[in-house]
Amino acid sequence: MNNTKETFVFGFALFAGFFGAGNLILPPLLGFNSGPDWWLVTLGFVISATIIPLISLFAHARLQGTMLAFGNKVSPLFSLFFVLCVFPIVIALPCPRTAAVTHEMVIHPFFGTSAILTSSIFFALAFIFVINRNNALNILGKYLTPIIVAILILIIVLGIISPVPEMNPSIYSTPIVEGLLEGYQTYDAIAGMLMGGMVIISINNSKVNMSFEDKKKMIAKSGFIAMCGLFIVYAGLIALGALYNSEFDSGISRTNLLLGLASKTLGNYGAISLGILVSLACFTTAVAIIVSTADFFKELFKGSEKAYLLTTIICCVVGIIVGSYNVGFIIDIALPALMFIYPISIVLIILNVVPERFGTTLVFKSVVLVTFIFSIPDFLKFIIPIENIQGIINIIPLAKHSLGWVLPAIVTFILVNLLEHKEA
Repeated sequence: MNNTKETFVFGFALFAGFFGAGNLILPPLLGFNSGPDWWLVTLGFVISATIIPLISLFAHARLQGTMLAFGNKVSPLFSLFFVLCVFPIVIALPCPRTAAVTHEMVIHPFFGTSAILTSSIFFALAFIFVINRNNALNILGKYLTPIIVAILILIIVLGIISPVPEMNPSIYSTPIVEGLLEGYQTYDAIAGMLMGGMVIISINNSKVNMSFEDKKKMIAKSGFIAMCGLFIVYAGLIALGALYNSEFDSGISRTNLLLGLASKTLGNYGAISLGILVSLACFTTAVAIIVSTADFFKELFKGSEKAYLLTTIICCVVGIIVGSYNVGFIIDIALPALMFIYPISIVLIILNVVPERFGTTLVFKSVVLVTFIFSIPDFLKFIIPIENIQGIINIIPLAKHSLGWVLPAIVTFILVNLLEHKEA
């Protein structure tokens, strides 16, 4: 396989890993609630669900290590602690959510079987794919992802060119912020940190003699291909939800809205097409997440195949159990975890792509520490009564939007750099 073809295969495999059906159900409801302001919501959503993940892949291209490399400048111990926080979240929430979405949108409406049966079969098949790692990535990149993209583009194009009624007004007071925070639920920034490692290992396995710079270019190009696909699909689905927001009841669920949009655009074939789309999108994401996780622990334990197998088994068992719960429950319990881990993930991603003279060890340590401190209220508001911390939220800029860490992190980055360069 030549480099260009392999770059596209890796790009499509990354797209499949990022774009699970759990993410598929998020953009339409954002558009539905935003109405004419859908472009503002899209801007916020794209920042957290496309631009930051793309930056994370550029960071991987520069580092060419495991996920541990992202936090090593803070300290190796911190980096290990951070990674050991991220993996349980990923294994317990977005990965099982793929089985839950498949059950609610594809299996239960037609067969009425139990969720535990669906998740058991789902992760049994995922296990088979993950154990056959190299073949799995080729299948994801060459065959399954093009089918997913084709169905999505068809739904979006038909929906946009069809006559639509006047849109209902937006319910959001700050649509950009709503889009930004909803982008957290895609897990795409974290996925970039995980799946970039998967691409690096795949390149190392197939391109033993490739230079560091050539690998860097291939990783960056693969990431750009994946993120272009994500941008088109996310923006299209948000626009579609907005265009048809007067066609559905205001209290419609995420899954029912997506089903309704598929029926509006594809008619009698909508349910069938969406069923194929959801099944493939969910499955490809689950496989990519488990491969990325198993790859990491295999590398951590010096190429141990036992570590790869054991990690795969744990991921699949957790997936079966958590995947038997409903989608809404999994999304709701994810919020505290995301508010805890996402701000630190974002600053680590950005710091790893700035020029090294601006991303010194002291800058890393200072910015990460400040980010952690100022993100605590964002995390606490989801686990304790907000009245208990309202005074703190009122003091910190942007804290009422769950972004209290942003300005302090920027100010710290600037001040520490000024201090270091003045001393130099």
